[in-house]
Amino acid sequence: MVAESVRARAVRVAAGGDLPAYVYDLPGLRAHAGAVQAAMAGSAQVFYAVKANPAAEILRTLRPFVDGFEVASGGELALVRELLPDAPVAFSGPGKTDAELALTRELGVHRLHVESPGELARLIATGTRQDILLRANPDLPGADIRQAADSPFGMDPDGLATCVRLLRDAPWITLHGIHAHLTWDRHDAPAMAELARRVAAWALPWLREHLPAVTEPELDLGGGMGVDYGAPHTRFDWPAYSAALSSLGSELESSPDSDLESDLGSGLDLGPGPGRDRPVRLRIEPGRSLTAYDGWYVTDVLDVKRTHGRHYAVLRGGTHHLRTPVARGHDQPFTVIHRASAGPALTGTATLVGQLCTPRDVLHRDAEVTGLRVGDLVAFGLAGAYAWNLSHHDFLLHPKPSFHYVDGP
Repeated sequence: MVAESVRARAVRVAAGGDLPAYVYDLPGLRAHAGAVQAAMAGSAQVFYAVKANPAAEILRTLRPFVDGFEVASGGELALVRELLPDAPVAFSGPGKTDAELALTRELGVHRLHVESPGELARLIATGTRQDILLRANPDLPGADIRQAADSPFGMDPDGLATCVRLLRDAPWITLHGIHAHLTWDRHDAPAMAELARRVAAWALPWLREHLPAVTEPELDLGGGMGVDYGAPHTRFDWPAYSAALSSLGSELESSPDSDLESDLGSGLDLGPGPGRDRPVRLRIEPGRSLTAYDGWYVTDVLDVKRTHGRHYAVLRGGTHHLRTPVARGHDQPFTVIHRASAGPALTGTATLVGQLCTPRDVLHRDAEVTGLRVGDLVAFGLAGAYAWNLSHHDFLLHPKPSFHYVDGP
């Protein structure tokens, strides 16, 4: 479903010959981000993952509704500092260069997520103050293998132990807690909450052992809240997830002999110890689940054809503008805005493709269409995250899309 204000803007943009176009619904984004903020209040800080959509208008719109921003490059850090100089920023990502570490000192970050003992040693060698989290990569049941044990991200217990030893001789580096991003694209809040419980059951003892003097240690659970491209009207259950996070500390503190501890094996000493009653500050880093719903990629039909028994609608633009369906292997949801009243009409099953000289330039396979004609508009939804910024813009040197931010009825 396309918001009426977006539909009206799309028609005006098409009339001006300014297609393809990205059209964003800023009031819709404010409403959604505000709902997430309200749901998570009191359970976890929300840092927006800039990689999902770094457009300046998107960042400015989100600022009142998030506690900060998570960046994964020096370029993202510089952008956020230019647009929102006072916003708290967490710097994540493997392979940080010396230039990027220097930039964190120059521009300032709230937290730097350290990926390895080698990265920490380079940071210590600078001799400058920094507030850090250590990125952990524990092998936990239920973790997504793309982000967990079989990946280059973060550290296993041996790597974490090495970092703790390095920090003993570097008092100018302050360790506040750990960062554990262990999943990707989870659609259901109960599964996400269960993984969060497992992360906390592993992390809280570690925090008590290694940060006994810190009054409010931190646990960053990362992102991973999914968007269902096959069911575009559904959204992640933020209130349920918030409720689960709110209960984490009290549940694990009050039940040291819980079944969860048994499931995870020995070594989880949840009994009395230094800092046993300290509150733990939780943080999450949603990206796609904040911005996907309020962006559309709008284009028009250049041709309708039948070949080898299959119908195709050839669209202006393609996956060099909207790579999301190819990258994720799904069909991008869409709405047709009829404009043409003459010419051959395509009704039935059709595959929507772009202009590129590759068979992978497919936006939606075997879609049901009614009366689709050359000149009609197609608005692809859920295009507000990992869309234009994920795409290979210069392949075949087609024109770039235009960008429009609707802010009002």
